[in-house]
Amino acid sequence: MNLREEAAAIEAELIELRRELHRVPEIGLDLPKTQAAVLAALQGLPLELSTGEGLSSVTAVLRGGGPGPVVLLRGDMDALPVAEESEADYVSTHEGVMHACGHDLHTAGLVGAARLLSAHREELNGDVVFMFQPGEEGFDGAGRMIEEGVLEAAGRPADAAYGLHVLADTVPRGVFTTRPGPMMSASAGLFVRVVGAGGHGSRPHKTLDPVPVACEMVTALHTMVTRRFGAFEPVVLTVGSFHAGTKRNIIPDDAVFEATVRTFSQDVAERVAEQSVTLCRGIAAAHGLTAEVRYEDEYPVTVNRPEEARFVAETVREVFGEERYTEMPEPNPGSEDFSRVLRAVPGSYLFLGACAGPDFTLAAANHSPRAAFDDGVLADGAALLAELAVRRLRRAPEA
Repeated sequence: MNLREEAAAIEAELIELRRELHRVPEIGLDLPKTQAAVLAALQGLPLELSTGEGLSSVTAVLRGGGPGPVVLLRGDMDALPVAEESEADYVSTHEGVMHACGHDLHTAGLVGAARLLSAHREELNGDVVFMFQPGEEGFDGAGRMIEEGVLEAAGRPADAAYGLHVLADTVPRGVFTTRPGPMMSASAGLFVRVVGAGGHGSRPHKTLDPVPVACEMVTALHTMVTRRFGAFEPVVLTVGSFHAGTKRNIIPDDAVFEATVRTFSQDVAERVAEQSVTLCRGIAAAHGLTAEVRYEDEYPVTVNRPEEARFVAETVREVFGEERYTEMPEPNPGSEDFSRVLRAVPGSYLFLGACAGPDFTLAAANHSPRAAFDDGVLADGAALLAELAVRRLRRAPEA
């Protein structure tokens, strides 16, 4: 079988599906239009289809012609609350919502892989699970699908799992990239409310002013990252929300801020959680105030099994050529709920450059209202996912 040529033959249909999805982006776990489009696109294929009970997921199982392992392929489907700025003729029709992270390409690409593999069902020794997932953008859709049994959808646990994500501004168009070990960061949220006693801005000594205390916490947290953690223990801590007061001459009762925290190992993640909470409470106490501090783990580190990352790299080189693969020099500080799948199943995550312009270094990044993705990469993305499944099914489950 030549999956690359077969994918090229259905490229126009995949692009049409991607643009259909791009016009109707949906946020979170409830994606009725997206789910309906996926089900329609899979109609007629020899798949066992099921939908989620608490979310708009689609799980499709392809039974091979002979016994063998189970390979899971994943594509996320949800969009972002971003107002699109584009002159394309297939822009979002949902105001304030956009496929700014390329999940419409992921969905169409996974449909393509399902079509390619369905055409060779009898040649496959084993089963393939296609995981169409909502709620990746902060809703832990992968965790919800795991709870509903996606990893055992074939009737036995998956033996390997692969997922692909497009990038608008990081690697050249058409280039695949991954790395062994940590691939993307863990994410957590730090939520702080500094509680004081407000009053008139002209008499701060008669109040317990929470604003400078909260500001001190923000500065101290950034200092903590560089003074409590080594240079080779990367931590990213960003305060992205800070709110206090209603007018310049009123000292408020409280000040509230929120931070996102990114780490690349479980040990560092646990230390950041403990030390950031202790630091904020201690600063508040030093000024005679109190701090309500909440630290919430979100997604774990996305970790590729070294042997699976090597397998992905070898497959790309053999199918597309040496020039189409580059190894990531360092992990991506973004986070992914596919990390939950890779915690349970050996596998690898990978990126595909999909810059729509001539120079990816000048392109708008994922999540930008101006993010643009070239859906001309769809056929190769679908072909690679299918090729990974075919080659992995040839290996023993315990490999």
